[in-house]
Amino acid sequence: MDAEPSPTPFDVDLRDQNVAAFFAWLWPGAGHLYQRRYAKGALFMICILSTWFFGLALGGGHVVYASWNKMDRRWQYICQLGVGAPAFPAMVQNVLVGKGFEPITEIMAPPMRPNEPNGSDRLADWNYTFHNFFELGTLYTVVAGLLNILAIYDAYAGPVAPLEPGKPPDDENDDEPAASDEVPS
Repeated sequence: MDAEPSPTPFDVDLRDQNVAAFFAWLWPGAGHLYQRRYAKGALFMICILSTWFFGLALGGGHVVYASWNKMDRRWQYICQLGVGAPAFPAMVQNVLVGKGFEPITEIMAPPMRPNEPNGSDRLADWNYTFHNFFELGTLYTVVAGLLNILAIYDAYAGPVAPLEPGKPPDDENDDEPAASDEVPS
């Protein structure tokens, strides 16, 4: 009794998967738009970017910054960078401040420390000014970056096909009969 394999429920042209994954990282949803999966691209773009910009607004534009000095290693920025181009200004600001220049704007600039010119501890000021919203904004932007990592994977690998009802998942060792498949002699 040979059964023909059922056709896959999805025939999606993923185009160039590497390009799609790069676009999906560069701007959330762009990889899906490149693959002509417009609804999914719009959904990811709206959800991820609104989460990211809402978090940025909660912290007054200060929750996304790159800093690698001993006093403030901003590990959260690595997660925030998952959102792509919207996080790039923080890198530019970090490079400028690291080379002794003034930041272009206060938004996404690393905080000044007490031993630097201008004297105040900006990170402490931000936490005092924005209270819990500074931490909440950081959390929102981190979650948005991590969600985009999942969207990048979807742009690269395509949609996951659901199992047919009542069909068990495929085993890796299909050639060997399972113990329950043996016929008693």
